[in-house]
Amino acid sequence: MFIVKVPGISGLGKTKGCERAGNAILKTLKEEIFSNEQGKEIEFSKLDLEEIHLDNSNLEITNKLIYENSFESFEEHPKTIFLGGDHSVSYSITRAFFDYCESNAKKPCLIVFDAHPDLMPPVDNKMPTHEEWLRALIEDGFPAENILLVGVRNQDKEEYRYIKEKGIKIMSMNALNEDLQESCDNIMEFANGKELYVSLDIDVVDPSAAPSTGYPEPGGLTSRQMLYLIQRINKIKNLKAVDIVEINEVKDKENNNMTVKLGAKILSELI
Repeated sequence: MFIVKVPGISGLGKTKGCERAGNAILKTLKEEIFSNEQGKEIEFSKLDLEEIHLDNSNLEITNKLIYENSFESFEEHPKTIFLGGDHSVSYSITRAFFDYCESNAKKPCLIVFDAHPDLMPPVDNKMPTHEEWLRALIEDGFPAENILLVGVRNQDKEEYRYIKEKGIKIMSMNALNEDLQESCDNIMEFANGKELYVSLDIDVVDPSAAPSTGYPEPGGLTSRQMLYLIQRINKIKNLKAVDIVEINEVKDKENNNMTVKLGAKILSELI
């Protein structure tokens, strides 16, 4: 298992602390989680760990490093787990994923678990923030019809318009609650025949289970639902990569490290 820490933040000043999440998640995995729910022992010493060393004061260099390291990971490893960071890191990782798919004649598929669409129009010509990254990816050419947003429950009117314009598919919280198993079946059908990347913003989970994030939204997934979803997704043979982002380790000190623990639990199910 190849795990890459990506301590990047570009979250309009609201995500400071997320850059510490990767180390915190791995520490919790090592010290508190001894096996996953499938009964597989977590042999921490055998995990292949890497960190992309970043200077968040220079976003252009930061994104270049994330892109180059991610592209290399896709070329060399069958599956990679990226630990953010805030959601801005997903722009350069998925851009590398898109280019990897194109260079290897594979059809890209992106499934995003998030309370928000992250499709805001760019404020200026700088690198995309955590609110704009997905729109920037689509404008770069990623096929919108191959994107599925799961768990979105608060969107700006401009994001709503853009979703309609581009035909981006959404799986609502009501659909997930009404039949979680069928929702999983639909997710797997959507990814069938494509190379799959999954981006998991922890705010898709209800704040009662994952309080330490930048934009908590009530009415989200339970931790049990999230774990079931990730267990099912991990069975998809064409799963190439997963990122776990927006866990604020600094805020989590006030919440008994509950959000970090959930991140470590999710990671354990992917091993």
